[in-house]
Amino acid sequence: MHNADDQVMAGSSSYDMKADSYFEGARSDFVNELPENPAAQILEIGCSNGNTGALALAMNKCGKYVGVEIHRQAALKAEEKISQVLVGDIEQMELPWEHNTFDALILSEVLEHLVDPWRLLRRLHPYLKPGALVFASSPNVSHHRIIRMLLKGEWNLTDDGIMDRTHLRWFTPKSFAAMFENSGYQVVKLEPMSPFRFQVKLQIALMFGMGRHLFFKQIKIKAIRKNSSPDT
Repeated sequence: MHNADDQVMAGSSSYDMKADSYFEGARSDFVNELPENPAAQILEIGCSNGNTGALALAMNKCGKYVGVEIHRQAALKAEEKISQVLVGDIEQMELPWEHNTFDALILSEVLEHLVDPWRLLRRLHPYLKPGALVFASSPNVSHHRIIRMLLKGEWNLTDDGIMDRTHLRWFTPKSFAAMFENSGYQVVKLEPMSPFRFQVKLQIALMFGMGRHLFFKQIKIKAIRKNSSPDT
């Protein structure tokens, strides 16, 4: 594991007050969509305590799982479960891998915490194999609850959720997908994190299919790495 420096300490301080549950939970939805491939290498940015990687390894979805995590305590737990953990701010660190290394990239609830997620997606592009799978999710700022808050002239930050005070960026489903499309990836699936309940489907039907984005609490995408380099 790489040693954390003063910059990492400063960067992770905003997460020190988070409850332990913030760093728990494996993304089984992402892992289930990965093909079984014991030779694959997977990269996860914001690997938290390593539970997603541990699941991928246990399900034979890869033979090597590499994580990057800014929070020191979470990274220490991840180091016990996955192949390699780099501790630090992904936007600041040197990337040590060879080009065309990874078969898949996972970005679970991490891009909204970055200063320039567009630049990061472009930086990661050459380290993925052409056609590599990419899974990502982020809160939806166009959710109807946020719209109602804005109609009242409010912008209330919270300890977690869509309005988490550690978020630096906010996305709608359309802008989240566009970020990937403009950074060298092809989005093949865009959907809410959880399937819509019957009542929500009925509301959308009554709106003639319009306003579907208002009911995404979290945005989830599946993409593939395009062969061509992203525009700079």
